[in-house]
Amino acid sequence: MCCAITILILFGPRLALLVWWLISPGLFDAAFGLWLWPLLFSIFAPFTMIFYMISWYLSPGVSGLEWILIVIGIALDLSSHTGAGYRHRDRFLRG
Repeated sequence: MCCAITILILFGPRLALLVWWLISPGLFDAAFGLWLWPLLFSIFAPFTMIFYMISWYLSPGVSGLEWILIVIGIALDLSSHTGAGYRHRDRFLRG
């Protein structure tokens, strides 16, 4: 069960971004000028990219309260990268 949750956390948002890009690639072109930014965001910060795309879909650009969505995305990305390391720290100390 733990492995299934880990796989879902790792590949779920990336798969959602891929499906969203296949459905409306024009939105990605409008939000990001260069193809490199969506690629880097989808690899390293997929939750932040999802919330950025939601913000961009609501109104072009990010302003006002939409920054709260970006902060939530950053928090989710950081928690998905660092959460398990702290929880399983005893495994590494025992050797």
